[in-house]
Amino acid sequence: FQNARGEGYDVKQSIAIAIAGDYDADAVKAKINEYINSAPCVMFTWEASPACKKAIKYLDIAGASYKNVRIDDPWSEGNPIRAELGKMVGRSSVPCIFIGGKYVGGFDAGVGDESPGLLDMAFKGTLREKLKEVGALE
Repeated sequence: FQNARGEGYDVKQSIAIAIAGDYDADAVKAKINEYINSAPCVMFTWEASPACKKAIKYLDIAGASYKNVRIDDPWSEGNPIRAELGKMVGRSSVPCIFIGGKYVGGFDAGVGDESPGLLDMAFKGTLREKLKEVGALE
């Protein structure tokens, strides 16, 4: 935890790194990129997360096809993925959603204008357009 804080990570990201323990960061990053490139829309989720459940529900309502990568089964593999995702996108919470290989945020938030989250994208009218553009709409 202290090492991550010393490297400038916020508290949540530092906790994610500490929980992940020792792991091969390059191998985990490669696995993440493999997942991201495996489908037009990819979500990294926890089964019990209310925000993940909402993201799944609303992508289903939109008629989107997506790949759901659960990082809670097993935790021993998911915790390093969560830690590295947080480093990659600047946010350690789930869901962590990629459309067309690009991070778009979580369910109701993200880290900037390019990744505002599904809810903002839906209200702005850009979600269906982006899903259609990458072939994730039926």
